[in-house]
Amino acid sequence: MNSKNTICLWYDGTALEAASFYAKTFPDSAVGAVHHAPGDYPDGKQGHVLTVEFTVMGIPCLGLNGGPMFKHNEAFSFQVATDDQAETDRLWNAIIDNGGSPSACGWCKDKWGLSWQITPRALIAAITDPDAAAAKRAFDAMMEMGKIDIAAIEAARRG
Repeated sequence: MNSKNTICLWYDGTALEAASFYAKTFPDSAVGAVHHAPGDYPDGKQGHVLTVEFTVMGIPCLGLNGGPMFKHNEAFSFQVATDDQAETDRLWNAIIDNGGSPSACGWCKDKWGLSWQITPRALIAAITDPDAAAAKRAFDAMMEMGKIDIAAIEAARRG
């Protein structure tokens, strides 16, 4: 690992599966080194995959197969800025269709419990519009959505 700061994500024996999914789903993502345990550890045996180095959209990560005691939660998420509805749909659907679950306002969870915000740039522009009424209309529309519908956000923004 060459990065001075790396996000460590805890998995229950599925770090390589998760890293491989992220690498095939998100641009500028890849699986790097896979390290096997040099000895037995509380939730694994010598030779099992212990850690996986990977990047998600250029962000260095380390998947640690530490066991079931720590779970992902919404306190940490990846926020992915999308350029259009096709990209929004592709990423959202990839996560949901691979055993994930939808949530509100552009959030979803992958099958490992990691939270993702699939956030169209158009949404950010709309809810930060200098016209406070337009921003509120767009925000109110977002609050009713799971996956973000850019056309509906833009229609709400226009009033």
